[in-house]
Amino acid sequence: MSVTNLMRSPTLQLNRSFEPLRIIYARHALTLITKGKAVVVVPTSIRIYPGVYLPSVIRLVEFAKVPYKTPQATRKNIFTRDGHRCMYCGSRKGSNELELEHVIPKSRGGKKSWENLVAACRRCNSRKNDRTPEEAGMPLLHKPLPATIHTQRGILQTLGGEVNEWSPYLFMDSSKGDQSWVAHSQLN
Repeated sequence: MSVTNLMRSPTLQLNRSFEPLRIIYARHALTLITKGKAVVVVPTSIRIYPGVYLPSVIRLVEFAKVPYKTPQATRKNIFTRDGHRCMYCGSRKGSNELELEHVIPKSRGGKKSWENLVAACRRCNSRKNDRTPEEAGMPLLHKPLPATIHTQRGILQTLGGEVNEWSPYLFMDSSKGDQSWVAHSQLN
């Protein structure tokens, strides 16, 4: 792996209280460590300098007050919320095979919001076209939920779900290996 790719490796950033804040590049993590603003909690096995290992998890030295901010309704966040499943047929697809679908079409005043956007496969999106789900006879599998205070944590859990050493810090059951927050959030 090249140095450039190593510096783009994901690192989980924790607040002083061990609360997960965000996923950052290793380059930024190393800068924070070098400036004395963070310490390594979990290193990787990749040595980048004698005695220095690429960090997997870092913790800030001083508490950072983070105001609650609703995550944006981006393509990535909507697909993550919907578990990379088409909300019409239920098929699981990769990000490049899914499209953002407006439940109430934009042509009818539908907004770009958590409550109006869902993941849809190309076939279903094309079939629904400029109609509401009721008009198209295509009911949604789950009602799209608004972002809550727990949405950001759920997105972090999903993105970090493949890195086993992050699970204790993301409040995940590492034995499950799934994104149970997605299913749980859609029960309400």
